[in-house]
Amino acid sequence: MTRIPFFKLHGARNDFLLTWAEDAPAHSLADIAVAICDRHAGVGADGWMLVDRTPGDGFDASTRLFNSDGSEPEISGNGTRCAAALLAREDASRTEFRIRTGAGVKHLRLLSREGEHFEFEMNMGAPRVVELHATVQGRDAVLLDVGNPQCVFPVWNFDFDWLAVGAATERDPRFPNRTNVSFVRQVDDRTIDVRFWERGAGQTNSSGTGSTGAAAAVLARGTVSTPVLVRTPADTLVIRSEREVLFLTGPAELIAEGAYYSLIAVPK
Repeated sequence: MTRIPFFKLHGARNDFLLTWAEDAPAHSLADIAVAICDRHAGVGADGWMLVDRTPGDGFDASTRLFNSDGSEPEISGNGTRCAAALLAREDASRTEFRIRTGAGVKHLRLLSREGEHFEFEMNMGAPRVVELHATVQGRDAVLLDVGNPQCVFPVWNFDFDWLAVGAATERDPRFPNRTNVSFVRQVDDRTIDVRFWERGAGQTNSSGTGSTGAAAAVLARGTVSTPVLVRTPADTLVIRSEREVLFLTGPAELIAEGAYYSLIAVPK
C-alpha cells in the first residue's frame, strides 16, 4: 500500500487533486491518476496534478497533469491556477508566479486572497487559429490551439445532446491526439455561455483553456469585443485581449487535504 498525500482544490468547480512531486511515487502515475480521481472508489476529481517546487531557468515551479482517464494533457488553465494557489499558501509574500507546464511557462498574478479562496490573472499566450470555418461532425466549428487543441462549436442553444456530440468530436478521426470541445452560445457583444467536454475527463463544470478557446473563437470571428465574460455552469471567467495575447481571470480554492492509500503495485 502506498500513501499519497494530496490537496483538493477547484477552479470554478473544475476540481483537481494536487500532490507535491517529492511525495508522489516514481512509477504507475497514470494508473494512480485513474484510481485517485474515481468519484466512488477514490477521492474524486477531474485530474491529478504533481507540483514540483524546484525552480529553473525562467520558472519557479513545474506541473505535470493527468486526466481522470490517465491521459496526460499539455495544460489546464484552471488546474494551473490551483497550483499557483498552493504555491501562494507556501509564501504569502509572493504575488507573481511562473509555472512551467507542458504548454510552456505560464505567468500568473495574484489579484486577491480571502482565506483559502484566491483570484488570479493568468497569461494564456496568443491562441493559434487552425481553421476559422471548419466542419466537424457536420457542424460549423472553429479549430484552435491554446496550448492544447480546442474545437469550438457556435450554437443557438443547448437543447440537443451536446454531450454525445462532444464525446464523438473528442475522438473524431481528424484529431489523432483527440481534442477538447466547447459549445458557445453568444449572449451579447461581450458575453458568451459555454458548455465543455474535456479530452480525457468528459463533461466538466468549467475549463480554463476551454474558456480561452471559446473566447478566442468568437474574437477571431469578430462577433464579440474584449473583455469577454465567459459564463460556465459553475462561474463566470473573464478573458481580456492585449496585443493578441489572452489573459484569463478566475478563482482557485483549497477545499480539503489528506492522504490517499493506493493499492496499485509501485516498483521500488
